[in-house]
Amino acid sequence: MVAIVDYGVGNLFSLKSSMDMIGAEVTVTADPDLIRSADRILLPGVGAFEDAANKLRVTGLDLVVVEEAKRGKPLLGICLGMQMLFEKSFEYGEHRGLGLIRGEVRPIASKIPQGLKIPHIGWNALQFKGESPLFRYIKNGDCVYFVHSYAAMSCDDAVIAVADYGAPLTAAVADGNVFGCQFHPEKSGNVGLQILRAFVEYPTHA
Repeated sequence: MVAIVDYGVGNLFSLKSSMDMIGAEVTVTADPDLIRSADRILLPGVGAFEDAANKLRVTGLDLVVVEEAKRGKPLLGICLGMQMLFEKSFEYGEHRGLGLIRGEVRPIASKIPQGLKIPHIGWNALQFKGESPLFRYIKNGDCVYFVHSYAAMSCDDAVIAVADYGAPLTAAVADGNVFGCQFHPEKSGNVGLQILRAFVEYPTHA
């Protein structure tokens, strides 16, 4: 069973619908015991980093997610959920993340050429950096849907895909059983569904 963490931030309906489409057993929950009993965890997120991180901590679910990930349970962070996997974010200040992947989140304006629209919205091609089980059913150059103004940086060892938006921006990361997608697989058509399928099939050791 896959637990989608419900902490008041995230497009939970579309994500659950996508999981239903691939035949995954899924539950949307804020219950720590249900999350602990799940085989895999999805951490969604939209909006501002500070607000989302605070909501996750107020519920105590930050500790549950970190504990389960460190036990070896597969975890996939999506969009802001991916950004929260890192050590810190510099979105309107400096804010602490979950620290599951080394690196930090900074404005894409610091990296892309002037004149490009921010946020980066729309379809863009994935450029793989090595192999990853998350991409077993898709190919290099497949397009996915992005909506973001911030991106993970100083995390080269964890980057498994980038997207070119005037400069290479971190599109997906992995560190062992912890994965993150800056894009929205639930809004990325069949390519996104195949990424979710690969995550559901990733072996669990927790």
